[in-house]
Amino acid sequence: MIKEDLKKIKTAIPENVKLVAVSKTKPVPMLEEAYEAGQRHFGENRVQELEEKYTVLPKDVKWHMIGHLQSKKVKKIAPFVHLIHGVDSFKLLREINKQAFKNERTINCLFQFHIAQEATKFGLSFEEFEEILKSDAFSSLNNIRVCGVMGMATFTDSLEQIHAEFRALKEIFDEIKSKFSAQLPHFTEISMGMSGDYEIAIEEGSTMIRLGSSIFGSRG
Repeated sequence: MIKEDLKKIKTAIPENVKLVAVSKTKPVPMLEEAYEAGQRHFGENRVQELEEKYTVLPKDVKWHMIGHLQSKKVKKIAPFVHLIHGVDSFKLLREINKQAFKNERTINCLFQFHIAQEATKFGLSFEEFEEILKSDAFSSLNNIRVCGVMGMATFTDSLEQIHAEFRALKEIFDEIKSKFSAQLPHFTEISMGMSGDYEIAIEEGSTMIRLGSSIFGSRG
């Protein structure tokens, strides 16, 4: 089933859209099945689970940290993480840079923006982002690579609202690209869209979708 679902999704999405299989809470055999079907990008939202799966899965897997990340836990994933989706503070960015330097790596990051009408969602405002980018301290961070933006839409039945929120993130991406392209040469990704809304996200310009239940089912 996993193989069939992956094939169906990959056939349906545009070639420029990366598929991250959200494997949180899923047992290793399910990840191995997805791997055998050609999937290489996997997303976890808990550091401990990410560490455990990294040790047993093949080393060409590209691991995405998609959940809220505490600064004190960065060092655990710094040796191997491919992309950190949820950078929502300068404190966290600085810690990622510090741990990347210790591991002689450059770590890819996305800035998370608050686009939903839900207070529980994390994320920066555009003003907070600008403040970070214009600071002298930002220019000294040589071991991070800012690759784009990430956001989550409100959990709602209103398709109009979901469209509007994803469109807002695309507008933020475009504004950053036009204002700061010299500072951010690797700025290409818009990570938005999950199993319930990824088709809308793609319509609104997503380059990276994070799908769990569409691949692995809602349980297991």
